[in-house]
Amino acid sequence: MTIQERFQAPTPKLFRILRNIGLVLASAGGALLAAPVTLPAALMTVAGYLTVAGGILSAVSQVTVDAPTTEAPAATPKKKAAAPKSKPDVQVS
Repeated sequence: MTIQERFQAPTPKLFRILRNIGLVLASAGGALLAAPVTLPAALMTVAGYLTVAGGILSAVSQVTVDAPTTEAPAATPKKKAAAPKSKPDVQVS
């Protein structure tokens, strides 16, 4: 499955929720980083982490797809191997 097929495949409900949470985190972090006022350095660091974590969470959640449920193939009995043919005893002098 290619990356393009993964992006176009349906995403499970849990990962859609996580993707949206990631988008909110990334947006909040981006808004704090782009704030026109001076913010404490610790808050700017946290905002950077929020942006990165939100982006990663969204990307991973987007490429998670529902695996097609396939049943395992029925076990087929294996054929028994034929007994090896015995070679005639040959004496070498």
